[in-house]
Amino acid sequence: MTKNTGARGRIERQKQSPSMLDNFMPLILDVAVPLGSYYLLKDGFGMSTFAALAWSSVVPAVRTVWSLGKERRANGLAVLILVVNVVSLLLSFVSGDPRLMLAKDSVVSSTVAIGILVSVVLGKPMMTAGMKPFLIKGDAAKEAAWQRLVSGAAAGSAAFRRKERTFSVVWGLALLAECVARAVGAYTIPLDTMVWLGTVIMIGAMAVAWIVSGGLAVVPMMHMVAAEVEAGEAEQRSLAVAA
Repeated sequence: MTKNTGARGRIERQKQSPSMLDNFMPLILDVAVPLGSYYLLKDGFGMSTFAALAWSSVVPAVRTVWSLGKERRANGLAVLILVVNVVSLLLSFVSGDPRLMLAKDSVVSSTVAIGILVSVVLGKPMMTAGMKPFLIKGDAAKEAAWQRLVSGAAAGSAAFRRKERTFSVVWGLALLAECVARAVGAYTIPLDTMVWLGTVIMIGAMAVAWIVSGGLAVVPMMHMVAAEVEAGEAEQRSLAVAA
């Protein structure tokens, strides 16, 4: 009886388990599509920077309106990408000063960084959407464990939420530091050097953020989710035996 109940439970979890595509869909729609379409339109189809930014803003704009109308709340990632595109559109009118053109990229980075840090203060860490799929991996048991941890229903919920906030804080600070470094470099380093160094700084900041946030947040959260999955399965076995 217990074996049959456990087998049925596993089958039901598999049926309800969201696919990797389902987990990644918000990230794809809110980040990958707008950024990918921008580079495709600009570099692939030869559109102007202004036109590419304008057209790539359509998806986040629609997602933002849909969230406000359907769910009565703002879609954080979609709003952030939309704000970044609007800032870029405004800055695209600035021309003539090559150093200013280099520095404008840091302004965009700072917009993203500030948005991430503000989301932490508001209690809705924005970077969670990008991290969660790597921890859950489309597994229904892990999804359920995650929900218990973030909702406060699990014993380790408080520690889990701290780690969740830590992940976003690390990325926000890393992007903010990258912004400052690129802005300073745009006016203090020779232009020919800064053209390629800006990319190096950006990649370096992201690498540092990934390593630090991984050690401080991702790995501990992974262990917490695994422990909560085991706790949930143990509770189910106890209920099955009792029944």
